[in-house]
Formats: sequence, structure tokens, C-alpha cells
Amino acid sequence: MCIFCKIVKSEIPSNKVDENEDFLAFNDLYPKAPIHVLIIPKAHVECFQDVTPSIMAGLTSFTQGVASKLGVDKSGYRLITNNGLDGGQEVNHLHFHLLGGGKLRWEHQHDESHKNI
Repeated sequence: MCIFCKIVKSEIPSNKVDENEDFLAFNDLYPKAPIHVLIIPKAHVECFQDVTPSIMAGLTSFTQGVASKLGVDKSGYRLITNNGLDGGQEVNHLHFHLLGGGKLRWEHQHDESHKNI
């Protein structure tokens, strides 16, 4: 059983942000932003490539609700998922990182000198 399934079953504690019958949001142990929440389906889905459209529909609505609850729905946030080994996925259970709470850096952001390229 993966670590996120153990969190869903309350075998491992988590700092829950929001929860419903199908999804769970909890604070990341190693935050990369003032707000860094992991959002997962409670059912085990290995990765984004395996998720069904019906689970994604529910996950979308749940994620939007979490963003509103955290107060970043209007100011903005970043939503990230890593898919597979080459994509940097460390836990083989579909999860999204919701980061916000301030102006987030983006290493690939274009600056003025690249506008003409």
C-alpha cells in the first residue's frame, strides 16, 4: 500500500485542509511556497496517465474548492502534477501540488530580452 493510501486510511497522520468522500487535500511536509497542498483522489490511481475523465471531473471541482478555501482562487496559484519516473513522480499515487500564497517564481518565465525570439 502506498503512503498516500495510508494517509487516506488514517494510518499515517496528515494536516488535512479539505476532504470529501472521494478526495483529500493536505499540507505538504516540505512546502515550496507559503501555501503548498497535495490533492489526491482517495481511490488509488497510479498516475495522471491512468486517471479516468470522471475522476478528473470530480478532482477539478474539488481542487477549485480548495483554492477558494485557501483564498488563492482570485490571486492565483500553480497546480502541478508529475507523471512517471521521467516526469519526476516520487509517489505512485496521482497527486497535484497546489502552490500559492504569494508571487511564485518560474525559472522558465520569459523576460524582455526574449520577447523577439
